[in-house]
Amino acid sequence: MIRVVVADDQAAVRAGLVMILDAAPDVEVVGEASDGAQAVRAATSLRPDVVLMDIRMPGVDGITATRELTTAGIAEVLVLTTFDLDDLVDGALAAGAAGFLLKTVDAPALVDAVRSVARGDGVLAPEVTRRVIARLSARPARPPVPGLHDLTARERDVLGCLGRGLSNAAIADELVITEATAKTHVSRVLAKLGLRSRTQAALAAQDAGLVP
Repeated sequence: MIRVVVADDQAAVRAGLVMILDAAPDVEVVGEASDGAQAVRAATSLRPDVVLMDIRMPGVDGITATRELTTAGIAEVLVLTTFDLDDLVDGALAAGAAGFLLKTVDAPALVDAVRSVARGDGVLAPEVTRRVIARLSARPARPPVPGLHDLTARERDVLGCLGRGLSNAAIADELVITEATAKTHVSRVLAKLGLRSRTQAALAAQDAGLVP
């Protein structure tokens, strides 16, 4: 079972999300939160696989809570918000969110996104994907992240795959390894480079010149 904590300041929205997720045979909502501080406490206590996180909440906002959770390695975070704003997308991804979706997403796609994040893949709303790519393309070159020299040859291959946006399954196919091994390599790459998410790893791969 995929264990999920749902964080949203609107009780009716939370109830709807819980109903959608609990209807999936492989997903269980183990906790709820109405703000970022509660989300951090719930996740720290319950250790879910995924926290479904709203951004704009009273008190501690979702981006701050996301950064706390990912820095501590407590859970993967999938941001779900009403607001299609570039600064929120960039802020969530920089904080280490594994995915960013809008609340217009339909129920099956939401459940699939939770599954993807739980197995270590990233998810980005189609509505914002092109803008994110455009901003990354226009980003000035930066020096490679520290720790790159500590990666093994295979880990560099995996980092290059992350830079191309490949899922764990696609990395496994390309490198002729199992998906479980691919997931392990991804975790090691993130740890060695001090990164919190696949998105940050993709940026590191581009800075290191590992993306054609």
